[in-house]
Amino acid sequence: MTAKPDLDSLPKIGAPATRALHDAGYTSLRDVAGVPRVRLAGLHGVGPKALRLLQEALQEHGLSLG
Repeated sequence: MTAKPDLDSLPKIGAPATRALHDAGYTSLRDVAGVPRVRLAGLHGVGPKALRLLQEALQEHGLSLG
């Protein structure tokens, strides 16, 4: 059984996406909860795979992207 992703950090989504999120002030899974997908997709380095992984990690906590 796999442990739930930690709400206080970001899941493994790749270095470019992680850098882009950190640069925009999103440093944890909790920070991206409720943020519109289109806003995150507009960050250079955040692509469909990163968005999917973020959504999946959020869903494990009953949360989602906006």
